Amino acid sequence: MEVRAYLRGARLSPQKAGLVADQIRGLGVEKALDILNFSKKKGADLIKKLLNSAISNAENNEEANIDELAIKSIIVNKGFVMKRIKIRARGRADRIRKPFCNIEIMLTDNKEAKDGSES
Repeated sequence: MEVRAYLRGARLSPQKAGLVADQIRGLGVEKALDILNFSKKKGADLIKKLLNSAISNAENNEEANIDELAIKSIIVNKGFVMKRIKIRARGRADRIRKPFCNIEIMLTDNKEAKDGSES
């Protein structure tokens, strides 16, 4: 059984979110939540909310046991980039880029779904 949760348009650069995602990739849910609780990074709070959402999806929709859940994959992709300008001296302007990212997390309980169509 696999459960997914998405966060689209997170106001965080993909590079910074990827650093947090690398820390919890492949871990169990409890250990990942412990790491995210004590991390000082902004991405840790966003990913913790997303992980809690995925856990709730697994519990309510799939009736999964929370203790058996593990992070199968966590993917951080580039989102859109807001472009702004900052006025500088002598009529010049600097471009300011404000990147966004999309985060997808997939949980599994390491139990294969059994089909009734075995040959």
